[in-house]
Amino acid sequence: MRRIGILLLVSMAPLVLGSWGFYAHRLINHTAVFSLPADLAVFYKQFINYITEHAIDPDKRCYIDSLESPRHFIDIDDLVEADAVDSIPIHWSKAVEKFTERKLRAAGIIPWQIERSFAALREAMYRKDLQRILRHSADLGHYLADAHVPLHTTKNYNGQFTNQVGIHAFWETRLPERFSQEYNLWVGKVSYVPSVLDEAWHIVRESNQLLDSVLGLEKALDARFPKDRKHAYVLRNNILQRNYSESYAAAYHQALNGMVERRMRESIRQVANYWYSAWTDAGRPDLSDLMRITPVLDTLNSPQPGQRNLGRPEWH
Repeated sequence: MRRIGILLLVSMAPLVLGSWGFYAHRLINHTAVFSLPADLAVFYKQFINYITEHAIDPDKRCYIDSLESPRHFIDIDDLVEADAVDSIPIHWSKAVEKFTERKLRAAGIIPWQIERSFAALREAMYRKDLQRILRHSADLGHYLADAHVPLHTTKNYNGQFTNQVGIHAFWETRLPERFSQEYNLWVGKVSYVPSVLDEAWHIVRESNQLLDSVLGLEKALDARFPKDRKHAYVLRNNILQRNYSESYAAAYHQALNGMVERRMRESIRQVANYWYSAWTDAGRPDLSDLMRITPVLDTLNSPQPGQRNLGRPEWH
């Protein structure tokens, strides 16, 4: 019975890893607070535990809201013409005209979701609605972080078409959990984002340009690495899992030459930039009177009747 239980938990492990990994999402939101200017930082520091813990809410909603999953990725290879990312219309209305809303949601909508979450945060700040400020800050941080992950920009999101199944959680969960303590995550002061949607697309394009390296470097490493040393049983969260070995993880991390650290740093920088820009566009309201309020902890949405899951919550 114990053996069956362990095997069941191991088989379920990929389903609970989350995008960027729960650890990394929390770290990104937490660290972004310290790049904010003093007037805004004092507010976010007051609620930093909330912002940190609720960084993973969008991943949790994937299991109860059928519209949530496509907000975490965009399969560019399902939308581009002749491998030209610029062939995808930036604006939602134009993209719908070209592809239909159904196809867009099936392929993922992360750049448009970033714009939508930004608008919701800006409105919440303008109205000085504490619960919505916190909820949309945490959510926006999550979507921005996901957009920085190269494997969130392709239908080959887990290497399933290139015989590299497992690479998704390897890149965005295992490597940050193992090596992030060695990273320099101080990104300096914030900058105003003049065009939220343009910047979101810039992030997605940058991520997509790194995709060949993410897949190609692992493929090359696999070809030369001793097969009997590639995997090992690793204890994670008190669960014994068959995973990439410590030596293989170290070799892949070295081959990536700082890529994971750079994408994590960019995630932190952009999360702070977008929070600051939403506050600026809202008129820089004084939020100090909200700091005496205790936020409600339950922020997860309930799904609408009849919704159907179009996405991939186990990896996105």
